Amino acid sequence: MPADDGGVRLDLGLAKLWPQHSRSRLQGWVRDGRVRIDGDVVREPKHKLWGGELVELDEAPDERALSARPEAIALDVVYEDAAIIVIDKPAGLVVHPGSGNWSGTLQNALLHHDPALERVPRAGIVHRLDKDTSGLMVVARTLPAQTDLVRQLQARTVKRYYYALARGVIERGGTVDAPIGRHPTQRTKMAVVGSGKPARTHYRVVERFVDCTLVECALETGRTHQIRVHLASIGHPLVGDPVYGGGASRVPAGPAFHRQALHARRLGLVHPVTGKSMLWKSELPEDLDELVATARMLAFEARAAAEDEDWDEEFADGPEIIYAYGDDGEDDDDDLD
Repeated sequence: MPADDGGVRLDLGLAKLWPQHSRSRLQGWVRDGRVRIDGDVVREPKHKLWGGELVELDEAPDERALSARPEAIALDVVYEDAAIIVIDKPAGLVVHPGSGNWSGTLQNALLHHDPALERVPRAGIVHRLDKDTSGLMVVARTLPAQTDLVRQLQARTVKRYYYALARGVIERGGTVDAPIGRHPTQRTKMAVVGSGKPARTHYRVVERFVDCTLVECALETGRTHQIRVHLASIGHPLVGDPVYGGGASRVPAGPAFHRQALHARRLGLVHPVTGKSMLWKSELPEDLDELVATARMLAFEARAAAEDEDWDEEFADGPEIIYAYGDDGEDDDDDLD
């Protein structure tokens, strides 16, 4: 460890010595006893360095990446090069293997698409979408690219924009700045809680319908279920949301919609190798596009019905009939000659 690193936290010192690894990964290795200082194991990431110590790191493979197996699952690859892959994830596809979903995940599909991803933790995945949320995700193909993208997420230079169909009429855009953590009594849910992690969601109105609104949401942070929790907290849960939507799974008179109406529509980032700013866009998937079209049709019909009522009220006593007569001796058809 350099002599001028006296007083620096161990995890920060490790990040300087091994910049190819994320800080969270290094912290995990410290807690696992994989870091020694002058021959002694240190398990506290906040341990203060004196400077000049001999620091040893026993790098470990990511067990989650090793436990996953390649599976021939079709992927919609929007873009790929030697450093990154951009995927348009369909609704219904789980991102990581886990309880109840040990196969058939995006991670399994990526390992089949590129077997070299086995050497990258989590097969290069740096952020995730909920199972029933569709849209764009970026995957790193190398360890340095993954570390760079994780740091971009922390620095908020990765831009993520979502289309969401929310219940109720939202008059104007705004920002929800409220911490998110585990629900105090329902542990499978997230909620706005004072002890939660900072979370901020910006939203703007795209189109209003009868009893729902299409909004575009931009994330500053990436908390679990962030958009779903934040919009529900201001009284506008997503149409079809089985967890935060209160059971309402349809637009006012449309067919049932059995997932949250949420789609990651735009993704922007700085390329980890070239430094070039890049942006990708994804059209709404068929089910969500049809839902929005139904909401638009119902709104049009409601406006037309309201206009008919206004017309009927204006002439409630019958229309006033006005007869117009030309001057004597003139023929109105003369101008047609």
